[in-house]
Amino acid sequence: MKVISKDRYINPLTDFGFKKLFGTEPNKNLLIDFLNQILPKDKKIETLTYSSTDNLGKNPLDRKAIFDLYCKGKNGEHFIVEMQKAKQNYFKDRSVFYSTFPIQDQAKKGDWDFKLDPVYSIGILDFIFDDHKKDENLHHVIELKNERGEVFFDKLKLIYLELPKFTKKEEELTSHYEKWLYVLRHLSKLQDRPEKLQERVFTQLFEAAEIASFTRKEREAYEESLKHYRDIKNIVDTSREEGREEGREEGRKEGIDINVKNGIGKGYSDAIISDITGRSIEDIQKVREEIEKDKRQ
Repeated sequence: MKVISKDRYINPLTDFGFKKLFGTEPNKNLLIDFLNQILPKDKKIETLTYSSTDNLGKNPLDRKAIFDLYCKGKNGEHFIVEMQKAKQNYFKDRSVFYSTFPIQDQAKKGDWDFKLDPVYSIGILDFIFDDHKKDENLHHVIELKNERGEVFFDKLKLIYLELPKFTKKEEELTSHYEKWLYVLRHLSKLQDRPEKLQERVFTQLFEAAEIASFTRKEREAYEESLKHYRDIKNIVDTSREEGREEGREEGRKEGIDINVKNGIGKGYSDAIISDITGRSIEDIQKVREEIEKDKRQ
């Protein structure tokens, strides 16, 4: 069934919404303003250039890595920015793996002294890490440090935002940073522009996010992206409820298997299930075969 959105503004956590607001040249200053709120205070971006990932990766396996956004700063910095909608098995491993691509991309032919430009891998998460549930901090900056806690290598940073931890209401917002978090969490639920969000950058954001101004093609692309997002949330929510009811505490892998089976049972495509669980298409097809085999017995 086709999803018909009655919202005024797009959901920035959908693939279409995220790239519409942050991945287009006319809205590039939105991305710059947002990144300047979450990067270390001594790092401020003046301008960015969007880069393609087509040439990243040295073999077919590497080229399976697809980033939401890949940008370069005027001083040579590399930025990977991803919106992650659901927990995946070995998500942290995946983040580290992805961060190696812009590192390898800097290799030069011939004589090269191995000097690297900084790489920032930024994950905007619509979930909370399992090992962070008791940690109130939602903004995490990870660096390579030695045994004394001193930074060993300052050119690689992994930055994560756990959006569900941000629960402030409009009247409680006190900083530009908090206003961005509020927009990411609540934009699609708003009908009018809040009084707290009157800065010029948010004026541009609300104008870019208004669904009524979309072309027919853009509206159809957004509806498809919104359906994909809701499918993912439905599978995750269903698996969470079933896990509670059945008392399943047998580890992460079983949780992923539950998601796969729920997705198949609801008729979702292998691509959507793979996006949620991190499992390969081949693994999902094997589960489908096992389910069909059980039905025939």
